[in-house]
Amino acid sequence: QVQLVESGGGLVQAGGSLRLSCAASGRTFSSYFMGWFRQAPGKEREFVATIRWSGGYTYYADSVKGRFTISRDNAKNTVYLQMNSLKPEDTAVYYCAGRYYSSSYYSYDYDYWGQGTQVTVSS
Repeated sequence: QVQLVESGGGLVQAGGSLRLSCAASGRTFSSYFMGWFRQAPGKEREFVATIRWSGGYTYYADSVKGRFTISRDNAKNTVYLQMNSLKPEDTAVYYCAGRYYSSSYYSYDYDYWGQGTQVTVSS
């Protein structure tokens, strides 16, 4: 049974930083792409970043490029999202997701989802 468990969300002032973690279990993820998505109140879920678990590929939404960094620790089976220079418009529930074999920035392409972690950026 695949489990993705996010943590690290919270309240931060604009310009601050947070690091989100996604602990993955239940299968071998070496052939997977992992993604971070976010959903603000009243808005659709949107793509943030993706990474190939085996390495060598990352991709970011334009809105976070240069501010956010996705990475993974194979030994810990964990994917991270380092978020710097946070803005109020980054406020959302952030979700970790897993997709087999190929990358995508469409949420409906992902097979597994975590429960989400709230990020709130105050102005």
